[in-house]
Amino acid sequence: MQGVCAETAGSLMLFAATSLGIPVSTTHNISAAIMGVGAARRLSAIKWNVVERIVWAWILTIPVTALLAYGFVRLLRAFNS
Repeated sequence: MQGVCAETAGSLMLFAATSLGIPVSTTHNISAAIMGVGAARRLSAIKWNVVERIVWAWILTIPVTALLAYGFVRLLRAFNS
């Protein structure tokens, strides 16, 4: 039952975001839905140290990926010049 609830919540959120033209990460979305299912059982069912690591990964991946993309573009432009 918990899996169905997480998948349903995740898919509804993805459909809503897509219809509004909002870019979302499916991985972030389903991770949050799974955390929500765990919280519905009881808050102590969630491994908070894992949640902390996930949140840090969410925060860090956007700027790090942007910097990597910037670096690759600069590198490729240097070779094409």
